[in-house]
Amino acid sequence: MNQTNTMKEMLVSERPYEKCDEKGAGSLSDAELLSVLLRTGTRGENVLELSRKILKEAGEDGLLGLHRFTKEKFMKIRGVGKVKTIQLLCILELSARLAKAEARKTLCFRNPSTIAGYYMEEMRHLSQEHMKLLMLDTKSNLIAEKNIYKGTVNASLVEPREIFVEAVKREAVSIILLHNHPSGDPTPSKADVAITRRIRLAGELIGIELLDHIIIGNNSYISFLEENLIYTKG
Repeated sequence: MNQTNTMKEMLVSERPYEKCDEKGAGSLSDAELLSVLLRTGTRGENVLELSRKILKEAGEDGLLGLHRFTKEKFMKIRGVGKVKTIQLLCILELSARLAKAEARKTLCFRNPSTIAGYYMEEMRHLSQEHMKLLMLDTKSNLIAEKNIYKGTVNASLVEPREIFVEAVKREAVSIILLHNHPSGDPTPSKADVAITRRIRLAGELIGIELLDHIIIGNNSYISFLEENLIYTKG
C-alpha cells in the first residue's frame, strides 16, 4: 500500500507550507522548515517524516549537527538520494554564507572578536584542524587569505617558510593566524603556543609582524593578543 510522500498528500493540519503561509516561518519547527525546502518524501515516508529522520541522524545538536555531514553521510540515510543530498549541502552552505555576510558588517582586523565572528561559521564545524593565514597591509586591511594547513596542527609540521613566502609575495606588512579546534574547546595547547612563537620569531627576522593567533571553538574563540599570549615562550 502506498503511503503519502508529498506535502500535497498530507493533511492540511500537517502541511508546513500552509502553516508558514498562515503563521510565518518562525512558527515552523526545524523538521517543518527542512520539509518545506526538501518538498517531497519517498515511497512510504512523507517529507516531514523524512526531515525528522534526517535531524535524528544529526544527534543532540539537531540542525547544527548537519554541518558535520558529508555528501556520503547524507546519502547513507534511506530516502536521501543524490538530489536531496545536493539540496541539503546547498542549504548548509547558504546558512554559513548568510552568517558570514552578517558578520562582515562589523569586521575589523584590529578587533579579534569581529575576526572570530566572521570566520566562526566557516571553521567551527570542521572535523579536522585547519589553519588559515590572513595577510594585511599597512592600514590592517585584508590583502588576501589562504588555507595553509589541514590536519593535526603540530609545531613540527607547520612551516613558517610557507607562511612567509606567501606573505612576502602578497607584500603583506602583518599577518594573523586562525585555526579551529574540532573539540569545540579553543583553549591553546602547548603546540599552539610553540607554533605561535616560531612564527612570531620568523616574522621578526623578515619584518612581517604576527598580530594575532585566533583559535576557533564551538561558538567561542581565544585570541593570543587579547590573552597576552603572543610573546609567551613555547
